[in-house]
Amino acid sequence: MASLLKRSWWVLLLQGLAAVLFGVLASVWPGITVTTLVLLFGAYALVDGVSAVVGSLIHRKEYEDWWLVLLGGLSSVVAGILALVLPGITALSLLFLIAAWALVTGVLSIVTAIQIRKEIEGEWLMILGGIASVLFGLVAFVRPAAGALSLIWVIAIYAIIFGVLQVLLAFRARRWAETLERLESQGAGS
Repeated sequence: MASLLKRSWWVLLLQGLAAVLFGVLASVWPGITVTTLVLLFGAYALVDGVSAVVGSLIHRKEYEDWWLVLLGGLSSVVAGILALVLPGITALSLLFLIAAWALVTGVLSIVTAIQIRKEIEGEWLMILGGIASVLFGLVAFVRPAAGALSLIWVIAIYAIIFGVLQVLLAFRARRWAETLERLESQGAGS
């Protein structure tokens, strides 16, 4: 586990930074057009998805449930490609695309956190990020009548909150790896 955390914490960091960047860009341009928002989301989802896919494939021999991370990454890649290939989609279509993506990745994040909770401390950050994604997805599906400007702010706030949680999780994973390595080296030296 120490080896896995040591080598993969940067994936969480990259995903978190991409989410924060997406959220900040969406919030500093409140008059952003839906097409620009779709392209920003597409770029974010591709970075998020590719980093998750690469991380899952690199660590598939060390992590029994690597396929959960792969599945989440593939859903992000598909959402990113759809957004980039169909930039003229309506605000409502964008909302449903992002809501579906948030639900899938949120549920997978929660399941992954629950499965690794005995191996790490502070899995609550991953669970909290997953819950934020699921809640956002559900609210977006239940209340889709929000205007385009409201949609942009909601998406921006969600992306920033989720991104900050991912960055915190990345640094915590890095610390866990260092602690586990130190404990393993002390155990080998005894």
